[in-house]
Parts: sequence; structure tokens; C-alpha cells
Amino acid sequence: MWQRYLNVTSLAQALETLNEYGERARIIAGGTDLLIEIERGIRTGIDTLIDITRVSGMDEIRLHGSDIRIGALVTHNQIVASRLIVERALPLAQACWEVGAPQIRNRATLAGNLITASPANDTITPLMALGASVTLASVNGERSVPLHEFYTGLRRNVLRPNELMTAVTVPAMNSDERGIFLKLGLRRAQAIAVVNAAVIVRMAGDVVQSARIALGSVAPTIIRTSTAEAYLVGKGLTTDVIAEAARLAAATPSPIDDVRGTAEYRTEMVRVLVRRALRALAAGTQASGYPDDPAQLWGARQGHGTLATSTTHGDSEPIVTTINGQSFSINSGYDKTLLRFLREDCHLPGTKEGCAEGECGACTIFLDGAAVMSCMVAAPRAHGAQIVTIEGLAQDGDLHPIQTAFVEQGAVQCGYCTPGFIMAGAKLLEEHPQPTDAQIQQSISGNLCRCTGYYKIIEAFRQTSRQKEMIQ
Repeated sequence: MWQRYLNVTSLAQALETLNEYGERARIIAGGTDLLIEIERGIRTGIDTLIDITRVSGMDEIRLHGSDIRIGALVTHNQIVASRLIVERALPLAQACWEVGAPQIRNRATLAGNLITASPANDTITPLMALGASVTLASVNGERSVPLHEFYTGLRRNVLRPNELMTAVTVPAMNSDERGIFLKLGLRRAQAIAVVNAAVIVRMAGDVVQSARIALGSVAPTIIRTSTAEAYLVGKGLTTDVIAEAARLAAATPSPIDDVRGTAEYRTEMVRVLVRRALRALAAGTQASGYPDDPAQLWGARQGHGTLATSTTHGDSEPIVTTINGQSFSINSGYDKTLLRFLREDCHLPGTKEGCAEGECGACTIFLDGAAVMSCMVAAPRAHGAQIVTIEGLAQDGDLHPIQTAFVEQGAVQCGYCTPGFIMAGAKLLEEHPQPTDAQIQQSISGNLCRCTGYYKIIEAFRQTSRQKEMIQ
């Protein structure tokens, strides 16, 4: 893994450290891609991680003139909840809602998603259609790069070893513009895109003045469909026009065959998604299906971390943290994930390791009030943080209401996934004391039960909700 982990509290400190270590260092915020790549040996030669999650002012979404500026620490869940983004950049909000599950969206940042540079990443596609740019900073100053110039190939970009992405700038959509993002995956949640598409049109009455169509997961980078875009200009969104534009869009890429879909299937699905998108834009139903009050599982701080002092964790600096209300100071585990640190160094085995890549939810804990996958958090991030594990839910010997409901409903089969489900449920019911069935399903979209015990699990959530309603 890594040899040193730095919790920094200022941008200047981050840039100076990055400049000092160069290729041997990486910036970490959410870490949902980076930690997996380090563990799998995809990223090698890295001995230093620079954690910027305690840098103030970088987790804000603000309107500057006609542009929306999104800080580098803004998470997908924060974008999902932003009224500004929903009203002025809807395709981006829709794409962020499609990323992972609540626990992932509470950690994963938009900037990190862009830097990973996978053509299947959901957020790049709408940002490309919106005409976004990124701000890159180093000790030598800042530069702004249009997003379409940021990528140089498959998982490659122009970010220099001593640069850090500080913000994403998105031109806000005007009242005469409509946009939508659609995605095809092989399951309803936690799916990698087979194809995704973002379509934005500017209308003058019923006539298209301009069109932007971006496609993901069909080429080494996200691509635009200039022929289809040009065809739409000056035309109304009639059935025939939509069908022809969709055909032209499908003719643009030459997609690959892989385990998620054949080239032929992808080509047909491009046509289908673009047609659906244009139909929705014509009907004005582009926001249909977007959740009004989704399950975020992020607590009172809404995903914002706590402040702490700058620290460097290596062989000697202890990780000082609070777990289940108890103070810990531990001189080991700095080079582990938080999951393994909790189990091996803190001797709290209730949090389980199922997949170790953020897919199963068995390792769900609360970090500074937000539900996260502890397998995708570096252990030194616990320094100065407040953590709650499954062991901390019971109070004064009394089980948490959702734990009691699991017992009474028989919502446990093999039991391995149970801690993760209970943690998700406890946070959901803190956030939504009487959740809808949709919110219950959203809250556990990141949790897998291999025994397929979902009916009893959901009924346990409902029972706890009914009991809370009776008490109120």
C-alpha cells in the first residue's frame, strides 16, 4: 500500500506536498477509484497519499454569473441534492444519481470521477454536453482546460504530476434550454454503463436552435455526435426528425465488444437512448423520475467532514479517533483501509468484509455522520473523525429499534450482510423517520444479500417506521 499519508488543511500545503513528491504521490478525497487501483496493482510506484478532505472552501457549489462552479470536494450526493444543479444543469444531477449507491455517493467526488477518465464514467458525458471546463492548480499557478481537451485517450488526461483539480465550471442552462441524461446498465443500481447519453437542445418555440449529444461507453473517450447535432438545427422535434437524429447518432461511434455488451447491441442502444432522450425533451418530461427527496444517508452534516489539524501518518504518528463514543489512539494501521483498521487494530469485528470494492455494503459505517463503505476509506482518514460501527448502535444495553425489528421479522439468514443493512437502515430512519418504499429501496441499493432475504429486510424497515410513527 502506501508509506505515508498526509491529512492537509490548506490548498497551499497540498500543492507544496504534491510538488515535493511528484509521481510518487496522489491526491485522495473520496478514494473510491484510487484505493481499489492501488490494491489491485493498477497504480504502482505510489508511496504518498495527500488527503484534501479537510481543506475548507472546496466543497461548495456556487453560481458565478452564468457559470456554476463546483469545488473539487463536492460529492455526487451533494450534487444530487443541489437545487441549483437540478434547475440549471439537470443532466449532471441525473448522472450523479446513477453513480454507485448512497454510501459511495457520500464519498466519491465529481472531480475524482473526471480524473479517473473512464469512458464509462457517468458524469463526464453530461459535462461534455454542457461544455464544462476544469481548473488545474500547482505551485506554478492555475490553468483552465475545456473538458473536451482534458482527455487524451483511454484513462488518460492532461493532469500533470504536480497538479490538483480544484474546481469544475459548468455553463448554467438557460430557460430556453432543455437537457437529459440517460443510462443503460445491466442492473438498476451500482451498474457500470453499457451506454449512456446526454442530450441538450436550445429551442426557439418548437424549433431547435442548437443541439449537443454526448455518448459514453462507446469509444475510448466520451464523444459528441456532430452529424446528428447539425441535423437537428432548424427542425422541430417531430417523430420523424427524432428517429433520423437517433439513427445518425448511432452511426457515429464504432463501439467495442466486451462482457457488458456487443458492439452491435451498443450501437442499437445508442439509437434507443437518443430517441428516448429527444422524445422526453420534446414532451418536456426530462425531469420525470428524478427523486424529490431521496435517501442520502449522510446525516446532519450532509456529507461535509469535520475539521482537523494537519498530520502525517507513517511509522510513528498515531491515528487518534473516536469510535462509538470511545477515544482511540493507535500506532498501527496507517497503511490499511478503514475496514481492516477497525477489525484488526481496533478489534471491532462487527463490520464485515464482503467484496472489498464497494459493491456489497457489508462494511457500512458512519464517518462524521455519513454512511460510507469503510473498505473504500483509508484508515488515516479516521484521524480526528467521529465513527460509529454496528457495535455502537445499541445504547445502554438496549438494541437499536431497527436491530429489534430484524430479530422480530426474521430478517437474518446467514447474517453476514446484516451489519451493513442495519447501519443503512439506522441512518435512513434518522433521515426519514417514515420513509416511503422508494426511499427504503434507495437506502439499501448499495447492500447485497446473497441469501436473497430482501422481503424480510424491507419489512423490518417498515416495522421500525411504524413504531416511530406510533411514538410520535
